[in-house]
Amino acid sequence: MAAVPSLELRPLGNTGLKLSSVGFGASPLGRVFGPVSEEEAIFSVGEAFRLGINFFDTSPYYGGTLSEKMLGKGLKALGVPRDQYIVSTKCGRYKEGFDFSAERVTRSIDESLERLQLDYVDILHCHDIEFGSLDQIVNETIPALLEIKKAGKTRFIGITGLPLGIFNYVLDRVPPDTVDVILSYCHYSINDTTLEDMLPYLKSKGVGVITASPLAMGLLTESGPPDWHPAPPELKAACKTAADYCKEKGKDVSKLSLQFSLSNKDISTVLVGMNSVSQVQMNVSAAKELEAVGIDGKTLSEVEDILKPVKNLTWPSGIQQV
Repeated sequence: MAAVPSLELRPLGNTGLKLSSVGFGASPLGRVFGPVSEEEAIFSVGEAFRLGINFFDTSPYYGGTLSEKMLGKGLKALGVPRDQYIVSTKCGRYKEGFDFSAERVTRSIDESLERLQLDYVDILHCHDIEFGSLDQIVNETIPALLEIKKAGKTRFIGITGLPLGIFNYVLDRVPPDTVDVILSYCHYSINDTTLEDMLPYLKSKGVGVITASPLAMGLLTESGPPDWHPAPPELKAACKTAADYCKEKGKDVSKLSLQFSLSNKDISTVLVGMNSVSQVQMNVSAAKELEAVGIDGKTLSEVEDILKPVKNLTWPSGIQQV
């Protein structure tokens, strides 16, 4: 097989890890966006690795544990040494609901490792913490994750969620170097760049930054978001106008959106959900085009103008506002 030039690798905070600029979001392998065969799931993981993606993210919540199982099979089929790829999974959010208790998250990692067919994960994230008590996260969950880390079942600890204030709340209340990474979604895309304001703060804490949903969970696609998308109607309408505009001009709003998210090098990796070989190839191709020739500045500027009235408009998530 001809060697494929690797994707750009970026450091993740103080972890020493270097993540491919595009990360493989494995939630679609849990069939959360439609059917995916086991064969296609395994091929997708293999193609991603072949093309230079070294970071794979999942959760027991995705597809009620199916995503972890499928990713585990895909990684095993690679037949390469474990240190050749980086895996993150999550705890605290399950098909049955949320449980951030020390007992549950301690049990959770063992279940995840069994499904992933791994001895350890590189990052264990506390999943969507805005749905729990943030004080419980600080005083009970994170100490439990530190014990898991001590036991060698994860190398690093992360927290995830939608409202950005949750990250400050937790990071300001735990000892330095306790939380190694945050995973934010829907806050670094063409329509919403609020994560950017937090980057200096996160850097000062030595915390690595992963962003997900560069397409804003389907808003910035030609086909549009799923029916359940929580965005307000005016945001959906503006994004549809932007997508239609790109299509008329023979441009791809999804590619533009991914390239926009990839352009900020202070973000270690951009997680994109993938469930087919063709999706993997498309995303890697967009990243390599960005590295080689840069972004289409004219179209980006036009799309930003369309989205200006709804810039940084978001939606509520969770039970505790901070």
